[in-house]
Amino acid sequence: MSHLCGYGNGSPRLVEKVPRELVHKDAADEVLLTGWTSHGGDRHTVRARWPRFHPFYRPRNGRFDPLLFVETVRQTFPLLSHVAYGVPFGSHLVWDRFRFEVRPRALLVPRSGADVLLEITCSDVRMRRGCLVSMTMHATVRLNGRRAGTASTRFTNHSPAVYHRLRGRYDLGARPGRTVPLPPPLLPVTVGHARTENVVLAATDRAGRWRLRTDQDHPVLFDHPVDHAPGMLLLEALRQAAHAVHPAPGTTVTGMSVSFEGWVELDAPAWVSVTHLRRHALCAVVEQDGRTCLSGELVIGTEPAVRTLGRPSLTPSRGWAVDAHLSGDPGRVISQGAAVRVPE
Repeated sequence: MSHLCGYGNGSPRLVEKVPRELVHKDAADEVLLTGWTSHGGDRHTVRARWPRFHPFYRPRNGRFDPLLFVETVRQTFPLLSHVAYGVPFGSHLVWDRFRFEVRPRALLVPRSGADVLLEITCSDVRMRRGCLVSMTMHATVRLNGRRAGTASTRFTNHSPAVYHRLRGRYDLGARPGRTVPLPPPLLPVTVGHARTENVVLAATDRAGRWRLRTDQDHPVLFDHPVDHAPGMLLLEALRQAAHAVHPAPGTTVTGMSVSFEGWVELDAPAWVSVTHLRRHALCAVVEQDGRTCLSGELVIGTEPAVRTLGRPSLTPSRGWAVDAHLSGDPGRVISQGAAVRVPE
C-alpha cells in the first residue's frame, strides 16, 4: 500500500495549504506551500503564499526576509520527495549542500497578497530498488510574477534503519536527551532581530566568533523533535553573524553557498565564525569538538528602507550587485524567461 495514498503525483493540487506532514512541520501555521503540479521529466511547479508578517522571519526595511525565501524552498524538498518520488513517511532527508541568491528589490512586501511560484527541476536523481537515494534540485522563485531569486541544493534520503545506523547513540529514539545550558544571547538589534528569544548567537572573547544557541523550545526553529541542530538554525546563525559584523540598518544577506559536512549535536557547544573573504563576502564556518560541521560563503548587500509597502525605493542600492554569482559551486542561475529544472 502506498504511504501517500490520496496525494497523487501528477495532476495539479490547489489547496489552502498542503498537509503539514508533507513539509515536515508540526505547526500548521508554519506551512507556506499551497499546491503543486508535476509536469513530467523531473519538472515541477510549487505554489506558496507568504504572510505579510512572520514572528520569526519578519520583514525588514519593507522587504521579506531572505530566510523566509529559504524556508519556502526547503519545504519543497520533502513535498516533492513524497508526492513525486515516492519517499515514504519516516525517511530522513539529509542536506549535502545548499545555495541561494535573492533580489532584494523583488522582495518588497506588497499591499495585498504575496503569491509565490517556484519552478523546479530535479537532476541527477538516483534511485535504488525503487527508492530515492539522492537528487539535486534547482529552483527559480517568483513573487507576484517577479523573479525574486534562485536556489539549488543536493540532498540524500535514508530509510529509518539506515539513518539509525548513521546516527547511532544520537538517533532520536536512542539519545539520552542531554542539552547544554543556553548562554546569554547577543542583543537582538545587533543580529537583525527584534526579540531576544529569536537570537541564536552568544558572545565569546574572540571577534568574529560566537557560540551557537540551540533553544529546543523555539517554536519555529525546533518545530518538532529532532536529534541534531536543524539546517535552518545553522543558516540563521550564519545570517545573524553577518549582521553582527555588518551592523548597518540596511544590511541584507543576498546569498549563501554552504556545504553540510557533519551533524551539529545538541549535547555539546558549537561555534560560529565568519571572516572577511573579499568586499561584501564572508567566509563562514560552524565547528563542534574541533571538527567542521558546515562551511560556506555569504554575500552581503545594503538596501535602503522603503517607506511604503509595495513601492520600490528609487535610491540606488549600495554594495553587492544582487545578481552577482557566488564563488565555488555556482549551481544554475536561470534567466527570467528560461525553463527551470530544480533538484533538491
